[in-house]
This record gives sequence, structure tokens and C-alpha cells, in this order.
Amino acid sequence: MRRSGIAAVLLLSTCLGWAAYAGPDRPAGKDWPAVGGDWANSHYSTLYQIDTANVKQLGGAWLHKFDGERSRGTPVIADGKMFVTAGTHVYALDPKTGDTLWTYKLETPPIGLFKGVAVGQGLVFVGLMEGDVVALDEKTGMPVWKQAIAEQAAPGGQGGQWVAGAPAYVDGRVIAGLSGVRTPVDRNDGRIAALDAKTGKVKWVFHVVPGPGEAGHETWPRTGEIWKKGGGAVWVTPTVDPALGLVYLGTGNPIPELGGEERAGDNLYTASVVALEIKTGKLRWHYQLTHHDIYEMDLGTPLVLYDEKNGGKMRKGVGVMRTDGYLFLLDRATGKPLLPVEERPVPQSARLKTAPTQPFPVGADQVGPNCIEKGAVPAGFQPGCYFDVIDVDTPNLITPTLTTRSSPMAYSPATGLFYATGVVSPLWLERWDDPYVFSGDGVNGVPGVKWHGIMAAIDARTDKIVWQKTMPYRIENGSGVTATAGGLLFHGEPDGNLQAYDDKSGDLLWQFQTGADVIGPVAIYELGSQEYVAAMSAGTLWAFKLGGTVAPLPAPPTPPTESTFRGRVEATDHIKISAVLTDNRAIVKSIDYRDEYIFKPARAKVKAGGIVTWTNEGTLSHSATAADGSWTTGEIAPGQSATVKFDKPGTYTYSCTDHPWSYAQLVVE
Repeated sequence: MRRSGIAAVLLLSTCLGWAAYAGPDRPAGKDWPAVGGDWANSHYSTLYQIDTANVKQLGGAWLHKFDGERSRGTPVIADGKMFVTAGTHVYALDPKTGDTLWTYKLETPPIGLFKGVAVGQGLVFVGLMEGDVVALDEKTGMPVWKQAIAEQAAPGGQGGQWVAGAPAYVDGRVIAGLSGVRTPVDRNDGRIAALDAKTGKVKWVFHVVPGPGEAGHETWPRTGEIWKKGGGAVWVTPTVDPALGLVYLGTGNPIPELGGEERAGDNLYTASVVALEIKTGKLRWHYQLTHHDIYEMDLGTPLVLYDEKNGGKMRKGVGVMRTDGYLFLLDRATGKPLLPVEERPVPQSARLKTAPTQPFPVGADQVGPNCIEKGAVPAGFQPGCYFDVIDVDTPNLITPTLTTRSSPMAYSPATGLFYATGVVSPLWLERWDDPYVFSGDGVNGVPGVKWHGIMAAIDARTDKIVWQKTMPYRIENGSGVTATAGGLLFHGEPDGNLQAYDDKSGDLLWQFQTGADVIGPVAIYELGSQEYVAAMSAGTLWAFKLGGTVAPLPAPPTPPTESTFRGRVEATDHIKISAVLTDNRAIVKSIDYRDEYIFKPARAKVKAGGIVTWTNEGTLSHSATAADGSWTTGEIAPGQSATVKFDKPGTYTYSCTDHPWSYAQLVVE
């Protein structure tokens, strides 16, 4: 491995003064001036006081509790202050002590995967759940302006459209993406907007789904107005190259999510990278990573810009992590792949109008498995793979789905490696007759689905995995990775441990118990001659330094590594087989649909000696049979009922013999 690159980076940073530089157009040094550390979203710090040799001396410097308010936000350190969002508040803290300098209460909270702020021109910019961006005075926290970029936001921010990721400030512009379309509006696509930093005036808007007469509209059906419901939510914080004058964002899936039959074509610019001109919002280039997405392949991992010398030539690239664990490396000026990409055939469905092929990096390693691992799902399910077709005739198909969809990556110029985290976790996505109904992971949960996390280092020159390790818990929506010139990778775990790894080997070097799930990405900064490490742990913000004396907190409950039944246990002696349910997250206000294979309630309780009746309200024959074989209703025809008397207390998992993926639970007290 190119460990010698560390020395070169340290020498360069010393010569250029990067460690003392406080702007986002270079890797972070003294400050952490953007949520990703810099405009490149590299999550990399040029500081190296804390390194592989002394990291074991790292201890708590201070902690700040937010009175029960949680956050996944990354602290931004600029102009001598630390800015962070938590709950419905924006805070300015003293980065040396954690003391509050000012707070501002928002009408609705920030929302999304990467809460946080942008800082520029003496202002702090925050995107809100109600679809607005607000600007606060950096010194006082007083509001300066507020501007809506959503077409419609429901009262109180419930539904409608919202700003999901932290905005970015660059060259007098505040750029933010819009997500979350749940209520009918005139044009239901995700969008990207640029505002004047001083006034909040909208300078330009880019619609992810193009309308009639706009380039890309031909990739949607020629008749009807399905494009108005198109989706393309923008979840990520913008990534910026000011030298090229471009801003880059990844987009989400089309609408209806799994309903490919409604929207023939590739459905641009969903599931794509879009590169827009900072000044005008004009589309410079796009690259679609999933054509006609029916697989939940949102680009939810922030894009990362990097410079890599390969074969004597400097390449300026953008790293794009697809949900299935493939890293695409694109030229950030043109969007053309820096390494070969080929279109490969994938499973087909004429009904869902699937794309015949999907792009794959040639010779690249995939982070995590492509298919469900043996023993990861309970009996009765059909283990699947990425790009398997999810339709009404495969009600028990369970696929990987979310390997590397959300947590931020890091790129280290010292090693030339990307660092990514994710999850190996089967997800049960179900299709219904109505294409707008969306159900993920079963309506009531599925017991016995096993999962674990994953961390990997990928070589930017070859797209090959240098090392990969299994992590104990789900971390696809967690803190991700922050890299440093000290040869360290900082990462937070759901069990409360903030950890440091060796960037060349992946070996664990240090960990500290924060007392709660470390859900926020790590920020690195310097005060005087002291380097600090800061991370959000649920409702507490921690800062660490060498020789810090603040003691660890008691560990939280151990996170689960296997799914169980969820939802309340209802006291009832009558259970329906097949039931009408309501989907409240659909694009219309709500949709009623029938689940042929559900027991309702899925969790019931009765007193010992009681008689329980199962009534089949569906169109197929069903049964209720205990997993331990101790009882069964036998086959129940449509419209008929069957009873079982329970004399012995116990907790029973049961399912339908003909449809063994239909699980339920009965508690006899």
C-alpha cells in the first residue's frame, strides 16, 4: 500500500499551510468549515497531531447535552465557533469548552440524512423540514432571511417537500436539494435550488424530472403526466468544484418507487449524478447509475471529489457509491467514466418495463454481497439478489437492497483510498396491485432476519477493495468514516463507541464509550496547538483531545443483530387472515390495499384457557400453524373460520403452511 504518500501529504500541507487554512476549497485543517470537511465532501483532515502512535491517549475534552434533542448533524467549525443542529434548534458553541454562545429555535426541525449547516458571508444557513432555507447571523443567531424552495409544504412540515441534506455555500450562493414528496402538488419532482446568500432570493431551480420540451423528458412516457409525480428526491449535501464552476448531487428513485409499469423509459434524471453550473443551474452533464429504477437505488451517499495521479497523469474525479456497493469513478468535468463501465443484462419483467441492462464498473470489487447470504433469512422467504424483479408474483422475495446507501464516505489523498461503510441486511420490499402502494420490510416486521455492518477501503486507481471487515451492527445510516493525515479513520458505532482505525489495515486502535448511538459524522479541528475530534452521540455532542479527562459514560443497550416482531401486542381472541391496510406515505393522501398474506393483528395475546378464532377474509386458502408444531388450525378456506384452545401459557410464533413467509405471534398468558 502507498503508505509513503502520508509523508508527501504532510510535507505539502506544511508548505501550503493547509493545517491552518480555514476555507472549504481545500481539505480541512484548522477548521471544519463544511459538513463534509470541504466542498469536495472528502471527510478528510490534514491535521496529524493525533496519529496511530498516540491515539490511545485520546480522551474526552468536553460534552454538551442537548436536553433530549437528537441529531445526526456534523459540527461545522468556522470563525472561532462551532455550529450544529439538534432537534428544533441551531446552536453556536465554543469549540474549546462546548459552552453555548447562542441558540435559535426553528419553527420546524431540520430533517434528512445529514443534518447540519453551511457557513458563509457571516451567515449560518439551515435547510428545514417545511421546505425552507433560513439564514441566521453568525454572531448573534438572529434570523436574517427565510426562503421557501418547496412548491408546497404541508402545515407544520408534515408531508410536502423538505430540504433533506445540509445546504452548501459557495461564491455567494446557497445551494440545497429538495426531497420528500408525499402530497399532490403541481410538479412532484425533487429539485435543486440556488439562493442569493445575502438576500435569500432564488437565483435558479433545477428540476430532477424534466418537463415537456426539456432534455430528458423523452425518457418518460409520451402520454399522460406521470412525470409530474416523478420523484428524484435529493437527499445529499451538495459537492462543489469552484474551479470548474460546478455543483454535483445524487438523485433518488422515480415515483411510484416500485411501479415500473406506470413509467416506461429510463426516467431521467432519477438515480443519477447531475453536474450543474453554480451560476446558472444549467445541466453540464449527467450520469445515470440505475435505469428505470424499481429497486430503491437512491443515491443517498454524498458524492466525493478527488484528485488521483495515475500513470503519470492527474485525474480529477468524483466518486459515486451506488446502493449495491459498486463505486463509480467519473471525470468531474465531463461525467465520463475514468475506469471502464459496461452495460450488463439484468432480470427482466415485461409488465414492469424493466431496463434491459444496467451499468457496472468493469473489474471493480463490490462492497458486500450481491445476493442474500445463506442463513440470513427465516424459512419461507425466497432469497434474492440485486436487480431481481420485485412484483406481485414474488410476494416472498427478499433482497439485499441497502448495502451502501447513506453513510458518508471519506477519501484520503495520503493513501489514495475511499473508505465506505454499509450494512449486509435483507430487506423485504413488497409489490401490490396498486403501483403507488409502498411497503418495505414487511408491515409488521419479520422475525429472524440477520444483519451486520461492513467497512471497506477501495483503491481509487483500480476500484479494487484493499481491505474489508465485518462490523457487528447496522451502520448504513450512521456516522460513516472521517480520515486524517495521522493515518486514522474515525467511525461511530450504534453501541455507543467512537472508534479509530488504522487507515492502511483497518485494525481497531482505540474506542471510547459515549453512552449512546454515535450517529453523527466526525469533525476534526484545531485550537491553538491542540487537535480535537468531535462527534454527535444521539443527544450529546462530544469533543476529544490527547490527554482529555472526561470519563466515558455507561454503555447503552446492545443493538440488535436480528429482527424481531415489532408493534404492539393486542388483547384479542379473533385474528383475521388477509386484511385491508392503509398506506399513508403514498403520493396521494392515503391508499387502501389488501394484503392477502397478513395476520391481523400480527401480535395478539389471550389468557390461558381462551379460544382463538382465525377468519380467512382473503381469496386463497390459509392456515395458522405453530413453528414448534404444537398446534394448527388446519386449512381454512376463504370466508371460513377455525379455532384453537390454548391451555398452556407461552409465546408462539406461527405461520401459514402454504405461505410460510406469513409470520405472526401469539402470547398466551
